[in-house]
Amino acid sequence: MSARGRDVRLFGVAITAGIVALGGAGLAYMPSGAAPEKPPATAVPHAADVDLAFRQGVAMLHARRHEHAIAAFHRVLKFAPAMPEAHANMGFALVGLKRYREAKSFFEGAIDLQPRQLNAYYGLALAAEGLGDLEVARGAMRTYVHLAPAGDPHRRKAEAALWEWSAGRGGTAIAAGGETAPGP
Repeated sequence: MSARGRDVRLFGVAITAGIVALGGAGLAYMPSGAAPEKPPATAVPHAADVDLAFRQGVAMLHARRHEHAIAAFHRVLKFAPAMPEAHANMGFALVGLKRYREAKSFFEGAIDLQPRQLNAYYGLALAAEGLGDLEVARGAMRTYVHLAPAGDPHRRKAEAALWEWSAGRGGTAIAAGGETAPGP
């Protein structure tokens, strides 16, 4: 082979490498059209504090230390106001203190944030009952029963509450596992 043949191949390799490099640089500056990535979980401000306060609130709720649960859920909601679980649990803490009007507001907030927040419907029914509004209580509990899976541990209690709340109206709330038509 002649020296000139090698020079042409080297020139071809150099041109190819240049085109690939320019193409790669062009792709790097081209907009992708995809949504921007979410920041990593570690970048969420106060994520560890929110998680700890939430777990503390749940523990206090289960221990029936409602004032302490409220304090914990206030901390959660300060940094995570769009967390439906915190709204629902705050509602349960308020129900424990018979502060039904405030509880109702938190349950409604949880439902606004997450319409399938199952425990918020159950809690809303309890708060409405505490306020003497059995119509709202029945509606919320019917929604709970409708959304709750068959094996849900609170479903039977919800069905019993519906039965009790409807008994005064001369009707039944549930028959053969389903709802009957509402009374007058």
